[in-house]
Amino acid sequence: MSYPGYAYGASEDPNQVNPQVQQWFSLADADNSGQITVLELQRVLANGQGGTFSIKAVRLLMGMFAKVNKQSINLNEFQALFCYVNAWLGVFKKYDSDNSGSIQEKELASAFEQMGYRLSLDFISFLMSRDCCNNQGSLTVDEFIVLCVQIQKFTDEFRVRDTERTGVIKIGFEDFLKVALSCDV
Repeated sequence: MSYPGYAYGASEDPNQVNPQVQQWFSLADADNSGQITVLELQRVLANGQGGTFSIKAVRLLMGMFAKVNKQSINLNEFQALFCYVNAWLGVFKKYDSDNSGSIQEKELASAFEQMGYRLSLDFISFLMSRDCCNNQGSLTVDEFIVLCVQIQKFTDEFRVRDTERTGVIKIGFEDFLKVALSCDV
């Protein structure tokens, strides 16, 4: 699995901002500071279920795109984040086979299988029961993004340690804690 690309809303010149993105940035920048804070960003990111992205998802995204200050993003960083979220929205819609606006357990199992993961149904059920999910047996788009990014981060860390590519690693307790705490969002 890999992160989606930055196609939607981007221009050939990374310094050129899409006018629509500029307009959304201006709407989000409530205090006209030229920066969008975590709370300003949360107010403009809709999860497709009548709510906004969770603060956990917003902080994850902010951390990925804020180059200087992890508490706010500028217009160019917002454009990159906007494109990233839209790419994930495309992935989400692909796997939301019943067009319910959320991902159910069977859809998540199919998504991970198509992304190259061989996860048991018991593990998929475990993922759906975690606190990142809305406890309604489904994932909103922001929950789906957080879960996929977490799985990718853990996979990257696992691969570093699986030098013989056996799918099995031996890991010390402190190394395990380091991986778990650094990959949690």
